[in-house]
Amino acid sequence: QLHLVESGGGLVQSGGSLRLSCGDSESTLGYYGVGWFRQAPGKEREGVSCIPPSGETTVYADSVKGRFTVSRDNAKNTVYLQMNSLKPEDTAVYYCAAAWGCGYYPPKPDEFDYWGQGTQVTVSS
Repeated sequence: QLHLVESGGGLVQSGGSLRLSCGDSESTLGYYGVGWFRQAPGKEREGVSCIPPSGETTVYADSVKGRFTVSRDNAKNTVYLQMNSLKPEDTAVYYCAAAWGCGYYPPKPDEFDYWGQGTQVTVSS
């Protein structure tokens, strides 16, 4: 059973950057693919990015390609989401989640088994 914890959210101006982190208390996150998702008020949860255990073949939603970068440090048991050139429409609660791996498409919530509690990202215009 994984217990995922996100951190790094906050308030930033449009065009700014934030880096989110996702870790777990059992030090086994390196065996899992990790997806990043976001959910804005009144909207469905959206898959943003996914990184497999190896760290290769990362996947991004079209809405964040070229602005967000997912990476992982398995020695630190941590996955990161670097978010640059943030826009007001990026405002949402961001979640990390773990599964067996990643597909060759933006992650889908129902394919992930373990979830963090979420961290709020607010981008002001």
